[in-house]
Amino acid sequence: MKVYEYTVTVTKSDIDTLNHVNNVRYVDWINEAAKHHWQLTASKHLLEDFYWVVLNHHIDYKSPAFLGDTLLVKTFVRLSDGVKSHRMVEIYNQKTDKLLVQAETVWCMMNAKTHKPSRIPEDIINLYA
Repeated sequence: MKVYEYTVTVTKSDIDTLNHVNNVRYVDWINEAAKHHWQLTASKHLLEDFYWVVLNHHIDYKSPAFLGDTLLVKTFVRLSDGVKSHRMVEIYNQKTDKLLVQAETVWCMMNAKTHKPSRIPEDIINLYA
């Protein structure tokens, strides 16, 4: 399993009325992690032939993040089967190494020409194994 990581620093625009990161912002970071991982690993040919759509998100919010915190976002593909890929995302407070959010998103591979679901080719599965 190949893990992709990036960091993000919490800004004022990420904060809600309770003075911690808004839950919707975590969804943005989860989507960004998947997008960046795909764009960095897939060839130009694959990027032109396929794209992904979200089928569902399951997110466990474990602890809040606050203004100025630096977060470590980690993602990896847990399972790919048929047209579906199950991607995990974990978000940690980088300073304390505390797990803040754990998520699993199910993605569906789409054919860019037909805009219909497409079985995930073995070469894509191997990118993340």
